[in-house]
Amino acid sequence: MKTVYAFLADGLEEVECLMVVDLLRRAKLNVVTVSIKEELMVESSHKVKFFADKTIDEIDFEQGDCIFLPGGMPGTKHLGECKPLVSLLQRQAAANKNIAAICAAPSVLGQAGLLNGYKATCYPGFEQFLTGATVTGDNVTVDRNITTGKGPGAAISFATAIITQIAGEEKAREVTSGMLL
Repeated sequence: MKTVYAFLADGLEEVECLMVVDLLRRAKLNVVTVSIKEELMVESSHKVKFFADKTIDEIDFEQGDCIFLPGGMPGTKHLGECKPLVSLLQRQAAANKNIAAICAAPSVLGQAGLLNGYKATCYPGFEQFLTGATVTGDNVTVDRNITTGKGPGAAISFATAIITQIAGEEKAREVTSGMLL
């Protein structure tokens, strides 16, 4: 079973996080939500509180097939400041494993030097942080092993792109059909 690690920080955008996690789980992917803090409870940008499955210190991430970063502010800022996460993203990229980020979160990839020569998209106003990328402005951009999304309204198509990349087109159609999309 393919494993996706969804990294959560206080101030994340809940729609981008929960919609994507929901669809990935409907695709029967093993999605593990990971708090970058020492505690499991995470509070979203709109003050919704929920619990991650694990903390960043509890998991061996080398076994994962994809790393997913939801956007939102100041969640994205917290993700970018998390040195263990940035190091993991760099190792994931070096191994050509899948990385997905939506909204402001692609800026974490750009600032970590992971978008050089890639096409990417992000929430308007964060383009300057996609260092080295060709910014598409599309709702979803898939370039090799990196999937980026524009914002909350793109969460379903972004999740569908991740499913397609990891589990195949037929699985993505099965999930979207079951949701009447």
